[in-house]
Amino acid sequence: MSEQNLPTKICPVCDRPFTWLKEWERDWEKLKYCSERCRRNKDVLKN
Repeated sequence: MSEQNLPTKICPVCDRPFTWLKEWERDWEKLKYCSERCRRNKDVLKN
């Protein structure tokens, strides 16, 4: 994949886009959060 054609997702916690990384290759379909911080704060309401 070229850098311009990488898939992206929107983090449901921070509403920021995050781009596919090689280390996420196996779990990309299951991945929901852009970071460990967002994963830990998934139950905190967004402002």
